[in-house]
Amino acid sequence: MSNTHFFLFITILLHSFITLTGADDFVRPVDRSLLGPHKEEKVSHFRVYWHDIVGGEHLSSVQVVPPTNKVNTTTLFGAIRILDNPLTLRPSLRSKLIGRAQGFYASIGQTELDLLVAMNFVFVEGKYNGSSITIMGRNPIFNKTRELAVIGGSGFFRFARGYAELKSYSKDINATDFIVEYNVYVIHY
Repeated sequence: MSNTHFFLFITILLHSFITLTGADDFVRPVDRSLLGPHKEEKVSHFRVYWHDIVGGEHLSSVQVVPPTNKVNTTTLFGAIRILDNPLTLRPSLRSKLIGRAQGFYASIGQTELDLLVAMNFVFVEGKYNGSSITIMGRNPIFNKTRELAVIGGSGFFRFARGYAELKSYSKDINATDFIVEYNVYVIHY
């Protein structure tokens, strides 16, 4: 057998091996009863107060990318902030801490102050301690009410879906603690 034939034989053999083992071996069916969807769905409502502390000694969000100077900067277009914000039971920051909002928001509007929000509500209290809800969407912050999507979760909130309705509790644009009331409706198992 010549070197060319041997090389061709090995190439065909390797190709056959890869084809037989399959490029999709990383996908396999799973018994739904092992994951939770066999349970009855529940709808839960959470009302929490989100504190975005942007000034003072105890910051909960920090700017990691400044706004661009290439376009209108009155909307802070291009700015990105990382957050680890307290979630409390009442509007007061001194009320019971029930979780933390961890994620980021970015200024995405050139003509309006709109934010792209992506964060997890990580619960630190009670039955849901250690579980999280993942929230994402567009937040036009000057609208009276806004809506973001619940796109998933962990722990008690595996396979979660739903929405969050937001209302600004504090409206002082010069404040260092922006307080937003979140009413979150979650369908989960």
